[in-house]
Amino acid sequence: MGLSERIGRIKPSPTLAVSSKAKAMKVKGIDVVSFGAGEPDFDTPQHIKEAAIQAIQNGFTKYTPASGIDELKEAVCEKFARDNGLTFDKSHVVISCGGKHAFYNLAQVLLDPGDEAIIPAPYWVSYPDMVLLAGGNPVVVETDEANGFKLTPEQLDEALSDKTKIVVINSPSNPTGAAYTREELEALANVILKYPNAHVISDEIYEKIVYDGYTFTSIANCGEEIFKRTIIIHGVSKTYAMTGWRIGFTAGDAAIIKAVSMLQSQSTSNPTSIAQKAAVAALRGPQGPVDDMVRAFQERRDFTISRLNAMEGVSCLTPHGAFYAFPNINAYMGKGYKDYKITSGYDLAAYLLDEVNVAAVPGDAFGKAGYLRLSFATSMDEIKKGLDRIEEGLGKLKE
Repeated sequence: MGLSERIGRIKPSPTLAVSSKAKAMKVKGIDVVSFGAGEPDFDTPQHIKEAAIQAIQNGFTKYTPASGIDELKEAVCEKFARDNGLTFDKSHVVISCGGKHAFYNLAQVLLDPGDEAIIPAPYWVSYPDMVLLAGGNPVVVETDEANGFKLTPEQLDEALSDKTKIVVINSPSNPTGAAYTREELEALANVILKYPNAHVISDEIYEKIVYDGYTFTSIANCGEEIFKRTIIIHGVSKTYAMTGWRIGFTAGDAAIIKAVSMLQSQSTSNPTSIAQKAAVAALRGPQGPVDDMVRAFQERRDFTISRLNAMEGVSCLTPHGAFYAFPNINAYMGKGYKDYKITSGYDLAAYLLDEVNVAAVPGDAFGKAGYLRLSFATSMDEIKKGLDRIEEGLGKLKE
């Protein structure tokens, strides 16, 4: 059977591949510490689960409108007004099957062959592939660790062209945890507005998972003109420990949202009815469980970053948000142990999994060689054990 040229442009998700291999090893009885999964290890809060159970008992198990139920769209509008000072109505919102689905939809409705999407690196692994699937060209702009892995106005101005259709902003970031200030976003907005065809896709899925008093700002808050050009993608997966529920949402220009809704009507149809009711409870219900989760993440972050920076040949910036550490392991490039030769992050990740039973994702998968991504969304006991093993493994590598 001949497969399409389209599917040949992309590769499997590296983060899911690492998690899958780690789970397979655990099934065999191997004690693996996994830093691979990009999901909270906490359970979904009880009031959210109860809302889903009530939906089932009420028979809310049929098709809904393809773009989502009005009740959830209204809850999303309330969230943006309450948390971000942004005004949307239901015609500006579509509910999707997760944040990844939201980005995929936007790439499909915004990009024609030859259109460009500017993607700062390190980037979430799926952005370039979803652009490629839509026939667009990913324009990867490599950011600098010395600048906190944040895109500068000068870099953006150099990358923008008349072919630019999308500029991707992910703040706080996966994989680095970098988060932009309002001033930094305003500077980027001023550059983008010079190009009338360019839209911003602002991925704000980690908005609530921030540390050290950081105040989240959306680029949509940076003036009326950039607000009109910004499409926000968001969801309940990270904030409410609802990764498996698969509910995301998109908010922006009504014409773009209408196109996304039409596309969704011919692809997935509606997101799961029961999960939509659960998402309403998440957005409108008590937010205390979110605060508790973030406090735990901050404790884990502080320990993880301190421990990594104490390791010989390792340095790691302190993330302002999300639940990832992105340590620099360039000092170990060219070293080896037994039959292992470390020439890339992929080599080091494979070595750590095979030699010390620790699963991590290579920075290469995020467009940044010489780094690893470690998710600290796991218990403190597992973090301590895993970091001890990483130090042990690194210590064996020699010139």
